[in-house]
Amino acid sequence: MSESSTPDTINLLIDEGKLTELAEHLRASSERDTVWALERIPRDHAAIAFRLLEKDAAIEVFDALDPAAQADLVSELGHHHLADAFSQLDPDELARLLDELPARVAKRVLREFPPDQLEPVKTVLGYASGTVGREMSPVPLSVRASTTVADALDRVRASDHTIDELAGIPVVGDDGRFIGVAALLDLVRGRPDAPVADVLSDNPLVTHTGDSAEVLARHVLDDLDELFAPVLDREDRVVGTFTALDAARVSRNAVSEDQARAGASEPLGRPYLRTPVLRVAQSRVVWLLVLAVSAVLTVQVLEIFEATLDQVVALALFIPLVTGIGGNTGSQSATTVTRALALGDIRKRDVLRVAFKEVRTGLLLGVVLAVLAFLIASLVYGPAIGAVIGLTIAVNCPIAAMVGGVIPLLATACRVDPAVFSTPFISTFCDASGLLLYFTVARTVLQL
Repeated sequence: MSESSTPDTINLLIDEGKLTELAEHLRASSERDTVWALERIPRDHAAIAFRLLEKDAAIEVFDALDPAAQADLVSELGHHHLADAFSQLDPDELARLLDELPARVAKRVLREFPPDQLEPVKTVLGYASGTVGREMSPVPLSVRASTTVADALDRVRASDHTIDELAGIPVVGDDGRFIGVAALLDLVRGRPDAPVADVLSDNPLVTHTGDSAEVLARHVLDDLDELFAPVLDREDRVVGTFTALDAARVSRNAVSEDQARAGASEPLGRPYLRTPVLRVAQSRVVWLLVLAVSAVLTVQVLEIFEATLDQVVALALFIPLVTGIGGNTGSQSATTVTRALALGDIRKRDVLRVAFKEVRTGLLLGVVLAVLAFLIASLVYGPAIGAVIGLTIAVNCPIAAMVGGVIPLLATACRVDPAVFSTPFISTFCDASGLLLYFTVARTVLQL
């Protein structure tokens, strides 16, 4: 990373008012370094630095910025100052930028474009979020089956598509319906006078606009032989392409979202230091409220067994241990099963097999932890307390593991993101059920 483009350097030069020196630094920086810096400095500083870029450099940098950073620049500079940069965006890139902009700003941006240029953008925005149609490149290069290999290669040379979009060429019939895919390498190797129909690939990857973009992205990245997929509509007409770069972007966003929600917050959508404090708080407050409501159940359980705690105060000391082990066991199971779901290792119909496997796993873990807990607690508080702790852990671990394993499958069956649903439910269930089990065992063993 070039020192001239580091965020600290840009911030310092702006704070000191050395804009001429900053312009020289930016000219000496690579496009990649400039993009990296603009995405990480405050939006007002990013706007100043962007205005100091030369016209051609500004267009290239804007094209490479994350949609959230592009939206920030539009908000700071206004869409008129960025008209040239807008004209260089691909339709799918412009659609993602419009998704980030407030509705009133997006409408003003749209008015800057002629109707024919907006058609592919409106096509992308017309599909539901999370579908292949929303993430595809909507202007594919396709050829008819009767076209010769030489003519097809001429069309490739004349096109402005990127190399990833040309990994395969969709082939259509005279009625415009999809027939197959001709790999670029097969076209290069084929006889120039042969029809494209003679060089079609066997069993190409094909997708439809309503399919899940995340599932398709996972398939493309897992099977590196499939770097390109034509996107078809309901009538099997080619309306776009989904490439390896699209798959990498979708997968990266999905991983960021899952990691954030597994930690009981919403994804920020932009670099941490660039995100306003209010936005960070908003991403966390809903989940904190959900977890706070769930904690009320734990309080209710403690209130029910208040008399038991009064008789044996030592039981209160082990409440964090019991609830912590149960919650962690359930979370481990949920994480493992959610990952298995993402990789396609298991399906919704495997719920009973998953439950049985997690019960056995939880029982094995519970026995090991119970023995250790019994020995340690017995040394300090006596065998009776040790027995209560050990029995509770031995029974609670398989229950927590089973619930943690089943919840992601139930969430998937209900069309809810497992990463969203699992964390608060497992926390609530394991705390409440663990305490109920704990005090029930204590009353039985200690005869309270």
